[in-house]
Amino acid sequence: MSQIKNFKELTSHLSSMKECPTVAVACPYDEETCEAVSRALADGLIKAVLVGEKDKTAASGLEKRFPGLVTSVDASDSRDAAAKAVALVKAGEASILMKGLVNTDDLLRAVLNKEDGILPAGTLLTHITVSEIPEMDHLLFFSDVAVIPYPTLEQRERMIELDLTIVRKFGVSRPKVALIHFTEKVNPKFPNSVDYQTIVERASQGAYGEMVAAGPMDVKTAVDLHSAQVKGIESEVCGNADLLIFPNIESGNTFYKTLSYFTKAKMAGILLGPSAPVVLPSRSDSADSKYNSLALAAIASDH
Repeated sequence: MSQIKNFKELTSHLSSMKECPTVAVACPYDEETCEAVSRALADGLIKAVLVGEKDKTAASGLEKRFPGLVTSVDASDSRDAAAKAVALVKAGEASILMKGLVNTDDLLRAVLNKEDGILPAGTLLTHITVSEIPEMDHLLFFSDVAVIPYPTLEQRERMIELDLTIVRKFGVSRPKVALIHFTEKVNPKFPNSVDYQTIVERASQGAYGEMVAAGPMDVKTAVDLHSAQVKGIESEVCGNADLLIFPNIESGNTFYKTLSYFTKAKMAGILLGPSAPVVLPSRSDSADSKYNSLALAAIASDH
């Protein structure tokens, strides 16, 4: 397939697929979630199961507006809704989980439940963001902005492996991965920069499949070739990065918020690691962002 370079191309690709995934939406009561789900249904990207208190799910009108595409499951409260939405995924009746107006802790508690949850034992839970940035000619992926505070080398490697499965679904046959630091120098005072050396070496040996990794490097070097040339850094990643791996959650989250506010970039994000992608938006996320995240989850769920 040709590379998907923006969200419009993503939705077009998904609309052309014969089968669309079913999303279990826990507590779809808020306007932004309902609008995002409505748009995704209208565009043929998903089917939906609305899980929540019957009177509240009925108030959205989604089941009446999209007969045959939307069903509902009654729940007594938000915790019950979270548990039942996860159970639908675990039973194979839904292939995407989405958070509505439910506490994040309640949803994650259900996801991570050792007996009834959907995170396989020994599997890393991480988050990937996709951004469409004005004047950039391709989508930019980055991790982790929401889950892992200070990744170990083992966690970072697993994060990269999970992220690459998503990047490749966008038609990027040889992903270019930039390992982000504030400088290109390795310094033992910053253990992540030492880990980066190990990752680059293992990448060159094919440990992560067809891809290329470089770092440490700063964000500007990763996306702006001129900056790399001025610094004398030579790598095919420089100026062409598809995936940025941040040293910690603080830098990743700051980058996310900066992009979304100051550049008005279009954003999408999902949790990776569970047996199905999880759309876990922030309370402040727009309907557009939640719609894009559903589209991201849809392509992630396609096997």
